[in-house]
Amino acid sequence: MTSVPHAQPATAASRITVPAWAWALALLALFGLYLIAQDNGAVLASMGETAHEFFHDARHSLGMPCH
Repeated sequence: MTSVPHAQPATAASRITVPAWAWALALLALFGLYLIAQDNGAVLASMGETAHEFFHDARHSLGMPCH
């Protein structure tokens, strides 16, 4: 007698839980990145020009004005 292979039923994918503090930290980091990307030297003063040049091309590609 030949045996026919049977497919095993798929198990439900387990959900990955992310702690609330990790979401808060990610949002805070994104907000900080947004503030730095918008800065043209008014807040960061001496670091303003460096931050501006670092984010310059990315800001233009995202449609943010910087001039």
